[in-house]
Amino acid sequence: MFDRFYRADLSREKGGSGLGLSIAKSIVHAHNGKIYANSTPGVGSVFTVIFEEKK
Repeated sequence: MFDRFYRADLSREKGGSGLGLSIAKSIVHAHNGKIYANSTPGVGSVFTVIFEEKK
């Protein structure tokens, strides 16, 4: 899901380059963080970002 140009639903006709989550992942990792996704079909998705302090 966090890879570039990944699309889970092939029937989507709307535009978009599929870069959003890939860019978010890169930014989060650059700041020593982690990003998680949890999705429920027909309900929606929750993305959690956790930043940890460097020791």
